[in-house]
Amino acid sequence: MSIINKYYYNRLTLFVVLTIMGFILLSSCAKKANFLVSSVTPAAKGSVKIKKDNNKNYMIKIKIANLAEPSRLQPPKSVFVVWMVSNNANPKNIGQIKSSSNFMSSKLTAYFETVSSVKPNKLFITAEDDANIQYPVSPIILTTGTF
Repeated sequence: MSIINKYYYNRLTLFVVLTIMGFILLSSCAKKANFLVSSVTPAAKGSVKIKKDNNKNYMIKIKIANLAEPSRLQPPKSVFVVWMVSNNANPKNIGQIKSSSNFMSSKLTAYFETVSSVKPNKLFITAEDDANIQYPVSPIILTTGTF
């Protein structure tokens, strides 16, 4: 085997090993889950990204497209509330989502970010009359599977 072939195979092996390590590192940094299709708002599509930060808290980022205003639902509601389920406990209200239209688009979008000290197992969104509600009352608008 010539020196050029050994050099080529060594570089190829190094490239493959580094690529695999990169995928492992990237996949362990953040978990991403899509919301399941909703019968209440079938056009809404969204995803949740959960990442553990340096303080061992969980950064939760939600992005949703085509989410109708809560006042347009039947029956009309005031706000979208995000709920988190962790460790088989009762759902916890972690905040409210406000939807908006982009300046150059008629597509309704919604963003939500928060930090939790507890690892979420599941997230879901309901449309409620009050943003400070302690337990979900309305049907689920969007939900993730279990993380």
